[in-house]
Amino acid sequence: MKREVDIVILSDVHLGAPECRAKELLNYLKSIKIGTLILNGNFIDLHQFDQKHFPKQHLQVIQRVLKLASKGTKVYYITGNHDAGLRHYSNLYSGNIHLRDNLYLQLKGKSYWLFHGDVFDLSIRYASIFNSLGRNRYSWMMKINRFYSSFRKMLNLKVYSLSDYLKKNAEDAAKIKKRFEEAAINLAAEQGYDYVVCGHIQQPQMRTIDVDGKKVTYLNSGDWIDHMTALEYKWGRWSIFEYDESDYEKTSKFIEPIEEPEGDQAYTPERFLKQLSKNNKPGASGA
Repeated sequence: MKREVDIVILSDVHLGAPECRAKELLNYLKSIKIGTLILNGNFIDLHQFDQKHFPKQHLQVIQRVLKLASKGTKVYYITGNHDAGLRHYSNLYSGNIHLRDNLYLQLKGKSYWLFHGDVFDLSIRYASIFNSLGRNRYSWMMKINRFYSSFRKMLNLKVYSLSDYLKKNAEDAAKIKKRFEEAAINLAAEQGYDYVVCGHIQQPQMRTIDVDGKKVTYLNSGDWIDHMTALEYKWGRWSIFEYDESDYEKTSKFIEPIEEPEGDQAYTPERFLKQLSKNNKPGASGA
């Protein structure tokens, strides 16, 4: 019998890349019934398409997502740095599939901001410049990142990726991951969000920080290359799912109350989908 999950968030799957754990992801997706699936960047690795590497199991993952959408699962595809070409088509949707640069949610009275996180690649390196951009800092960072990436492509240079840098520079990894998380949390606090959800640095994480009296919870869904993790939301709580090859399922790290709500407070999948549709009409969340 399949587990029922209200929301699943995946990031950095990198379909098309040789390192992608497509077989394991397919097993995971087949084992659960999902109300809403959020693909938080780099689901398809467009950088790998020139290498013509797209095995059958990678295609089966896409087919599985399409099948979920056809059976009622709402699918939100948020663009990242390895699928940035899709940002030309942001806010398009077809049936239950929606393409976004970022996404806004309201769950149990808490506000959520979801984006991939590659917007911080430059801001972490040039913090003093980006800190002066004010309230519209995220929009400016997105525009500058797009220009910077296009410029490097024109020169046939590899587009800068924070996650790639971290993998190659283990000594600085912890320091830069901390700066990434702090940047996401501070930006979310400035905008008044209770939660900020990212991918990109491929480090599954859940932690809450107090920013000048404003508590912000940072969530990162990890990846399907090294960690094989996902964020799951059910009965008002978040958890990190970690794929266990010997057992399929190993869930850990709860940050929300485990008790299931009762009566009028019960947050059913139907109630969630109604709220999500209201908050994310086409054109409501461009970056």
